Amino acid sequence: MTPAKPCVVLIDDEERILRSLSMLLRGRYDVLATTNPVQVLDWVRQRPVHVVVSDQRMPTISGVDLLRQIREHSPRSMRLLLTGYADLAAVEAAVNDGEIFRFLEKPWDAAKLQEIVALAAQIAQADFERADAAPAVPIAAATTHFGGVLVLDEDPGSAALVRSLLPASCPVATATTVEAAMALLEAQEYAVLVAELRHSSDDVIAALKLLKQASPRTLAVACSSLRDGRLLIDLINQGQVFRFLPKPLGKELLRRALLAALERHGELRHEPHRLRRHVVEAPRQVSLSGRVMDYLRRIRDQAKLRA
Repeated sequence: MTPAKPCVVLIDDEERILRSLSMLLRGRYDVLATTNPVQVLDWVRQRPVHVVVSDQRMPTISGVDLLRQIREHSPRSMRLLLTGYADLAAVEAAVNDGEIFRFLEKPWDAAKLQEIVALAAQIAQADFERADAAPAVPIAAATTHFGGVLVLDEDPGSAALVRSLLPASCPVATATTVEAAMALLEAQEYAVLVAELRHSSDDVIAALKLLKQASPRTLAVACSSLRDGRLLIDLINQGQVFRFLPKPLGKELLRRALLAALERHGELRHEPHRLRRHVVEAPRQVSLSGRVMDYLRRIRDQAKLRA
């Protein structure tokens, strides 16, 4: 029997966009296209939906809000956000609320879009099949491991705030340079890296992108007073940052981000197949020292041994 095609749902308030995307994807997938967000939610409740490609700006709901609701109803569905501009608020919400797989920009590159949808569909299809074949890991079992937190920031106040928000059983380490942070990550696995993006001398953004390739189980909480939509899009697509928090850091937002990241790390330890959802694009430009690159190679080797 021929296996069922992966289901891809498209939503956009412009019919011409839906027609173009449908033509691009039809044949390899079971494509469902609509301008109605309610219809999308009905679909994800009624059947396995492997990939959702949503526009950001729609009359009745934002793409981020829709993808957040889809994540609640169908967490195995891969979520892609499509927009024609780098809306900072939308990008931040896409990281923190929608946990999207990729941020796609209009006008899209057809070959790249097809590649991303194919990867997303493959990941979701495997997750749906696994869910049908085996029961889920109980939440209590998936979250018992309390990994440590590493703070990369030149401001000592950030580490002090992180320590004040976590129980004493959760170790917190600090580093003020990328090289020092990588040395600590080589010495032991940390569940979460809290990283200030702005640094007086180091390229923290490049380090986060390469760290995700080397150690996909390490979850990054990026924070900065720097508000740049284009930069965040790259961090989603090439670094899969788990959360982005603007500075000055709010205690409750940071606390929730830390606990969510620690919980997710525990889930990834118990369900390593979910690491496929953290696959990133190769960064276009990287400028890091040879010593940092050596640390990253060793971190990658150790991560492979732990997998």
